[in-house]
Amino acid sequence: MENKQIALIAIVVDEYDDAIFYYTKKLNFELIEDTVIEDDKRRVILSPNGSKNCNIILIKAVVEGQKSCIGNKTVSSAIIVLETDDFQSDYINLMRNSVPITIEPTIKKPYEKFLAFEDLYGNIWNLIEPLK
Repeated sequence: MENKQIALIAIVVDEYDDAIFYYTKKLNFELIEDTVIEDDKRRVILSPNGSKNCNIILIKAVVEGQKSCIGNKTVSSAIIVLETDDFQSDYINLMRNSVPITIEPTIKKPYEKFLAFEDLYGNIWNLIEPLK
């Protein structure tokens, strides 16, 4: 197997519908799949702008060990880096939707425009736009 890529990144959530609302309405992700697997389990996949490369899958915490993982950052930095080609519009969208910005927009020369924000569960994300 020579051609490999990361397809999904799991985010532990407390409720599917709240998470779907947050990621689709506040971050403008697209709901790719929402399939009931069993009573308390669904396959929920969300994509930034219909990306086919790497998407997120929501995992509902149902047992105590999982519940302690909601928003549990293993490091004090971002768990996901979201790349955009329209940093200003995405920044305005985050502000309009009251998404907490943890590091204000800056330019990290010579690499990228950068900011950090916190999602519904306390996970830190970076938003970047490579400099042209």
